[in-house]
Amino acid sequence: MKILFVGDASNYHNTLANAIASMGHDVTVASHGSYWMNTRRDIDISRPCKGKVGGALLWIKLNTALRNSFKGYDVVQISSPTFLNLRPQRIREIFNRLKRDNGKVFLSALGTDCYYVDMCCKQNSPLKYSEWQIHGQPGPNIKKKADWHQPILRDHCRYIYDNIDGVVTALYEYDLSVREILSPDKFIYGGIPIDTNSVTPEFIDTPPESVSLFLGRHRDRQIEKGTDRMEKVARAIANKYPNRCKLDIVENLPYDEYLRRLRDAHIVLDQLYSYTPATNALLAMAMGLNTVSGGEEEYYEFIGEKELRPIINAVPDDNELFNTLENVILNPELIVKRSREGRAFVEKHNDSKVVAQRFIDFWQQKI
Repeated sequence: MKILFVGDASNYHNTLANAIASMGHDVTVASHGSYWMNTRRDIDISRPCKGKVGGALLWIKLNTALRNSFKGYDVVQISSPTFLNLRPQRIREIFNRLKRDNGKVFLSALGTDCYYVDMCCKQNSPLKYSEWQIHGQPGPNIKKKADWHQPILRDHCRYIYDNIDGVVTALYEYDLSVREILSPDKFIYGGIPIDTNSVTPEFIDTPPESVSLFLGRHRDRQIEKGTDRMEKVARAIANKYPNRCKLDIVENLPYDEYLRRLRDAHIVLDQLYSYTPATNALLAMAMGLNTVSGGEEEYYEFIGEKELRPIINAVPDDNELFNTLENVILNPELIVKRSREGRAFVEKHNDSKVVAQRFIDFWQQKI
C-alpha cells in the first residue's frame, strides 16, 4: 500500500510509519515535527513563523509547492481533527481535498478533541478522573472547556468524524470517547507504537542505594499533565530522603537529547490524570526503567493483560501520591522486578510492529 500520514504528536506517526515501511509499504510522513520535539518527517508542514503571517504562508505552501504531494495514496491517516495548524475552515478544505484525491482517509485519535472533552466532563463519565473532572468535581483544565465548545470548532470536529472512513485510537481513554459517537465497525484500538528494536534496555538488576527520580515536563502543559503536582510531591520526597533519592527535572528538550537524559533515571514521573501509560512512560519501560503513570485496572482489563503490572499507578491525590513515591524509595527491590516486567509489557502490547499490524489489518478491511 501507499500510505500518507498527515500530522503527528509525540512522534506517534513517525514511529508507526517506520514500522509500516519495514513491512514493505510505501510510507510518507507530513508533519510539523511534534513542535519542539522536532521529530523526523518527509514533508514539513509547520508554520514558518507565528501569527497570521505564519498561517498564510503555510496555506500558500499547501496550495502550491505541496499541492501534488498529497495525491494518489491508498490510505491517508490524519493525526486529529485539527491535523494542521490552521483555522478549522482551512483544515476542512485540505481534508476534503485528501478525501477527493486519495483512497480512504482515517483518523488517529491521539489527543484532546471536542468529543473527548464532552465525555470527561459529563455527569456520569466512565472515567473517575481526568484533567477535566475529578470524582465529579472540576479538574485543573476545566477553564479550557469553553475553548472546545466554540461553535466553529465543534462543527469542524463533527464534520471530520462524520466524514472519516475510520478511527484508530491510541489510548483507552480515547477509545471510550470514540465508542460513544461511532459504531463498533468504524474504529479499533491501536495503542502507542514504540520501536523496541531501537531501544536497548539497561535493566536495573540491583536495588539502587539512591533512587533517581526523573521528571520531564512540557512548559505549557504542566497543569494538563499534572506534572506541577508531581514535581511538588517529588520535591517533598527528595527533601525527606536526601540520602535515598535525587530528583532530575528537564523541560522542553529536543527528542534525542531528552532520551539521553532519561537513561540516567530509575523512576520516570510521567503524568497524573491518565488511566494509561503514554509515549513517555512506554519509552521508559522499554529502556528497563520504572514509571509513575496511569496504570488503572480498567486499562489492564481493556488490553487483556492478566499478569504483568509494571506501572506505578499515579492518582490525583497528593497524599496518596506521596505515599506511593515513599513506598518506592523505601522498597527499592521492587524496582528490579518492574524493570524487566516493563520491557516485557511494551514488547507484548506496544512494539511498533504489533501496533502497525493493527493499523494495516483495519485499513485492509476498509479499502
